[in-house]
Amino acid sequence: MRSVFVVATFLVTFVLGSLYAGWALVCRDDACPSIDVLEDYTPRQTSKLYAADGRFIAEIGLERRTLVPLRDIPRVVREAFVNTEDKRFYEHAGIDWYRVFGAGLRNIRAGGYAQGFSTVTMQLARNVFPERISREKNLVRKLKEAKVARAIEARYSKDKILELYLNQIYLGNGAYGVETASQRYFGKSVRDLNLAEAATLAALPKAPERYNPRRFPDRAVQRRNTIIELLRRDAKISDEDARLAKAFPLKLGGRTESGEVAPYFVEWVRRQLDAQFGQQLYEQGLKVYTTLDLDMQGAAERAMEGQLRKIEAGEYGKYNHISYEQYVASAAGGEENGANSPYLQGAFVAIDPRTGAVRALIGGRDFDDSKFNRATQALRQPGSTFKPIVYSTAVQNGRPASYILDDSPIVRDLGNGQTWTPQNYDLKFEGPIPMRRALMLSRNIPTINLGIELGEQSVIDMARRFGLSTDIPPYPSIHIGSADVYPIEMIAAYSAFATLGTRAAPIGIVRVEDAKGNVLWEPQPVRSQVLSQEEAWLMVDMLKDVVQHGTANGAVWQAGFRIPSGGKTGTTNDGTDVWYIGFTADLVAGLWMGLDKPQKIKGNAQGGVLAAPAYTTFMKEVYSRKPAPPDWPRPEGIIVREIDRTTAKLKNPFCPPEVVVTEFYIPGTEPIEECPVHSPFTGVLDSTGVGGGVQPADTTHGARVTPGSVPLPQPSRPVVPNVRRDSTNPFGGQKPE
Repeated sequence: MRSVFVVATFLVTFVLGSLYAGWALVCRDDACPSIDVLEDYTPRQTSKLYAADGRFIAEIGLERRTLVPLRDIPRVVREAFVNTEDKRFYEHAGIDWYRVFGAGLRNIRAGGYAQGFSTVTMQLARNVFPERISREKNLVRKLKEAKVARAIEARYSKDKILELYLNQIYLGNGAYGVETASQRYFGKSVRDLNLAEAATLAALPKAPERYNPRRFPDRAVQRRNTIIELLRRDAKISDEDARLAKAFPLKLGGRTESGEVAPYFVEWVRRQLDAQFGQQLYEQGLKVYTTLDLDMQGAAERAMEGQLRKIEAGEYGKYNHISYEQYVASAAGGEENGANSPYLQGAFVAIDPRTGAVRALIGGRDFDDSKFNRATQALRQPGSTFKPIVYSTAVQNGRPASYILDDSPIVRDLGNGQTWTPQNYDLKFEGPIPMRRALMLSRNIPTINLGIELGEQSVIDMARRFGLSTDIPPYPSIHIGSADVYPIEMIAAYSAFATLGTRAAPIGIVRVEDAKGNVLWEPQPVRSQVLSQEEAWLMVDMLKDVVQHGTANGAVWQAGFRIPSGGKTGTTNDGTDVWYIGFTADLVAGLWMGLDKPQKIKGNAQGGVLAAPAYTTFMKEVYSRKPAPPDWPRPEGIIVREIDRTTAKLKNPFCPPEVVVTEFYIPGTEPIEECPVHSPFTGVLDSTGVGGGVQPADTTHGARVTPGSVPLPQPSRPVVPNVRRDSTNPFGGQKPE
C-alpha cells in the first residue's frame, strides 16, 4: 500500500509540477498577447450601406459587427448567454475549476477530447487575439487562454468583460456580436428581442452553422428549447414564461430587414468603395449612403422574375432550356456558376435621368449561385436598342423625322464568294420610307442605309457621347446593334432622351461618412450635353411613336401604361438577346434577358414580347406610388408643318387626306417646296403611312441563307467582361480574349 501511495503522490506531484511549469512558461518570449489593448479596444466593424431614404441595406466587412453597450442588451439576452456558456461567470476569476476537473474526467473516460471548459472570459481571450491564440484543441492553447483570461479578470469588471464578449462572439451567417446577429436573423435590434429569440442566439456559439436558424430551423428550435429549459431549471425564468417561449414560432426577418437585399447593387458599390478606401472599408465602420430606392428595387425584382418564370413556363410558346426551378431542384445547383449558369438570366437597371442615380439594379436571378453581374459586367449585343443612337446622329446632322430612307435589299460582298444580305424581321421591304416610320417599326434595312450615309465613324462618335465605352468597330452591322455593350451603359444612354439632351452617368453612392459622421467622399453627378433640346425632343417624339404605334405598343401602351413615355425594343440575331429600354421624364428603366452562353431563347423571341412586359409591370407599380411626370414640353423653336408623308414635301391642295400628316422640324430642316407629285390628275404614290396597325418585331440582323449568300457571322462565345474584335471580319464578328 505504501508503494502505491508513493507512486500516486509522485504522479500527482509530477502532473501538478508539469502544469505549473507549463503555466509559467506558456507565455514566455511574449507568446501571450498583452491585454493593454483592451483599454481602447474597438473590434473591426463593418461599413454599412443605406438606401436613398435612409433604410439599412447591407454590411460590408471582414466581420459583420455593430457594437452595442451592455446597458442596451436586455437582461434576458445576457442571462441566456451566461447560463448557456458559463453558469458560474460571476463567481470565478477567469477559470471555472469545477468545469476543468469535470471536463478532465470526461475526456479521460472518452479516451480523447469530448468536452471543453472554456469560460466566457477564455472565449473572449481567444476571439480578441486570434492571431496569438490558435484554435487548435490542445493543452498549450488552453493554458494560453486561461492565463490571458486571468489577466483580463484581474483588470476589468464582469460587466465590461461580458460587454466585450457579446460584441465579439461569432454567431453564424456572417454575423459577429449580438446586435448584428439579431438584425440578420430577426430583422430588429437586440434591444427588442424576446425570450425565445434571445435563446435562439444563445444557442449559436456552440455550433454557429449547425444551429443557423435560416438553414436549419428545426435544429435551431430544438436547441433553443433546450436553453429555455436550462434557464427554467436554474430559476432564471418562470415555468409559464418557459412554456410560452418554447411554443413561440421561429419568426425570421425578411430580406430587406435582415440586410440581404439588392446583392448585385451592393457588390457593384463595394467595388467602387474598395477602389476608393481599400482596407479602411472593411474595418472602420464607414457609413455609405447610396442612391438605391428599396421600393423600386423590390418592384424590379418582382417584375423581372415574374416575367422570366412566365417565359420558362411556356406562356409565350415552347421553351426548351432548363428552368431556374428545375436547376435549383437538381444537384447542379450546388456550386457557384459565375457567368455560365444554364438557365434564363436577366439584368435590370432603373436610373433617375436627371442625376444618374441608380434606383434599382439586378445583375442576375440568384447571387448565391452566380455573382457575375450581368448589368455591369456582361457584354451583350444591344440589337435595335442601339438604333436611336443612329437616328440621333441623323437628326443632329440635319435629317428631319420625315426624311425618306430606302428600305430595299442590301447585298454586301464578304469575299470568297460570300455575301451579307441583312433582312427585316418580316423579310419584306417597303421601299421609300420616312425616318419616323423606320424607327417606329424597327426596320433594319433603312437603318443600315442611314448609318452608311452618315458614316460609321459619325455613329461611333455619337455612341461615345451617349456613354458607351466598349469597342465599336466601323462596320455597317453596328447600326443595328451588333457591337457588344454593357447593359448599364446602354440603359443610361437613354437619360439623354428623358432629360431632353443631357446624359447622366450611372452613380450609386451619394456620400461616405466615417464612424464620427465626417464626410469622407461625396461623388458628384457627371452630366454631359449630347443633343440640343430641339434635337432631343424630336427623338423623344419618335420614340413615343414606338410605344403608341410601334413595336412596343402591345406590351406597353395596350397593356395600360399610358404615362407619357418613349422606348425601344431590341432583339438580336436568332433571338439570343431580348431588350426593352423605356423612359419617362423622371425615370429610365431597361432590361435584358438571355442565356449566359448565347443561344436562341425560344422560337420567334422578340424584345417587345418577352422583355417589355416586365418593364410595364415595373413602371405601373412605381407610378402607383409616385406622381406621374408631365409630357415633355415642345421647345419654342420647333416648327410644325403639314406634309405629304410619301414625298416629305409640304402638302398641296391636291394631296389625298390619307397621306397628309403633321410633322415637326428643327429650324432649317423644314420643307419649303410643295409636293410635286399630286395634282388633279394624279393619285397616291403608295400606301406607306405612319401607324397602320403593323407591329413587326425588331430582330437586328437576321439574314436568310440563300445560294451565294451567308448571314452576318455570329460566333458563339461566353459572356465575358472584355472581348477583342476580329479585325478580319468587317461585319462585326468577335472573339473572346
